Amino acid sequence: MANLMEEKALDVVLDVKVKVTVQLGSSVLPMRDVLELAAGSVVQLTQHASDPVGLYVNDKLVAYGEVVVVEDNFGIKLTELVGSAKP
Repeated sequence: MANLMEEKALDVVLDVKVKVTVQLGSSVLPMRDVLELAAGSVVQLTQHASDPVGLYVNDKLVAYGEVVVVEDNFGIKLTELVGSAKP
């Protein structure tokens, strides 16, 4: 009975839209450099290519993963949930 009540309570929020963001890295640039950006420009990020990317839900970090290509689209393969014990 308690399980059924929990499922019904969860059903209320299952269709709520949330913002999901994958952070690949970041960079701090002077406005002069930003204004000079054009197609083909390369911006060096603070993260290495082999580092995991962060998965954020509504600006809260929830997991780490690695970038993958799925049918010509980028995706993320989750490797660690934040707050879970590491193996």
